[in-house]
Amino acid sequence: MIRKAGQELVLYYNPEASSKVMKLKGVLVRMGVRIRNVAPEQVLQQVGTLAGISGYERTENGYVSETELPAIPDEMLVMHGFTGRRIDELLFGLRKAGVPKVELKAVVTESNAGWTFYHLYEEIKEEHERMKQREDEQGKA
Repeated sequence: MIRKAGQELVLYYNPEASSKVMKLKGVLVRMGVRIRNVAPEQVLQQVGTLAGISGYERTENGYVSETELPAIPDEMLVMHGFTGRRIDELLFGLRKAGVPKVELKAVVTESNAGWTFYHLYEEIKEEHERMKQREDEQGKA
């Protein structure tokens, strides 16, 4: 399931175009990281499918029309095949290039590879909100 070195991939979802996207992609290209843009119509695909992991095949979304697709209003960056060191390098490279922080980040794991991209969004959004709440509470103490 883990990619070989040099086979890193970022699944990138951004609901709105911005100049940030070009800076972010520039950092990824310089690092030799493959980029796969996730489109709104792909949010019901499994993370493993989007990451190209064997054993996860593309499925029909099971919706009648695009109006029934769940919406993801936030930007997401999902990493696959990265070592801890390379994640640190990526985050440092983004800061150095002046790329505004991507709040919702995750790593593809054996557990979440079978989730839909939307399910992953729900989980990391909830986790992010819990962390922010803890930080706010600690700041008030």
